[in-house]
Amino acid sequence: MTDHLDFALTLADLAAAQTVPRFRTDIAAENKDASAYDPVTAADREAERAMRRAVLDALPGHGVLGEEDGETPGAGRWRWVFDPVDGTRSFVCGVPLWTTLIGLEEEGTPMLGIIDQPVMGERWWGGRGLPARLRDRSGEREVRTSGCARLSDARIMVTDIRCARGAYLSADEAGRVGRLAEGGRLLRQGLDSYAFGLVASGQMDLVVEAQLKWHDVAAVAPVVEAAGGTVTDWAGRPLREGWDGTAVVAATADLAAAARDALTG
Repeated sequence: MTDHLDFALTLADLAAAQTVPRFRTDIAAENKDASAYDPVTAADREAERAMRRAVLDALPGHGVLGEEDGETPGAGRWRWVFDPVDGTRSFVCGVPLWTTLIGLEEEGTPMLGIIDQPVMGERWWGGRGLPARLRDRSGEREVRTSGCARLSDARIMVTDIRCARGAYLSADEAGRVGRLAEGGRLLRQGLDSYAFGLVASGQMDLVVEAQLKWHDVAAVAPVVEAAGGTVTDWAGRPLREGWDGTAVVAATADLAAAARDALTG
């Protein structure tokens, strides 16, 4: 896995070379969803293409799944999963809470992940048999989740306030998310995928999500789990491609169980 990690870190550098120079510029954003506003920019497309080319050139048996250009099947058991700019709304608004997500699966199981925020110089990584680590402007170190076990003590993140208003969830589901959030110590919103890294390094305790795609989470579970946390759907099942799009990303199994009870009770 170490060789794969070294290569994955190189992919993150390639993506950053495409995203950072375009950040806070007069970059055009196109809407790729006729039913809602889902922006995409040249930063998304070029970062993904750079990573895809690198994989296909260096590891021709590996597959690639990317948010923007779909899947290039591989001949073996390995597949890379890319979200080049997770949080494009933040990107186009000049808010440095977007990240590049890079995951590696073995026969469908997430094995390695990177969560990279290159503008702030913050990069988390971890995987099966590897510790979770963070490299930032103060150096590189191993990180662990906070150890928070009680919902009443938890710092909770819900990405979009519309989740609690029923835009993405049913009225019943939105009510459950709202009650869960009220039961925590504090609530933050709008942190995008940056919050997953904060859970891994102990600054946040719980992230509750819905309507996710596989490229949003394939990189997250290896990092958070390597840091001592847990990642499941709302029913407590491990995330696998084709799941229902819900996620509970928690510092501990006890906190995850409490969150799921609040969501499903």
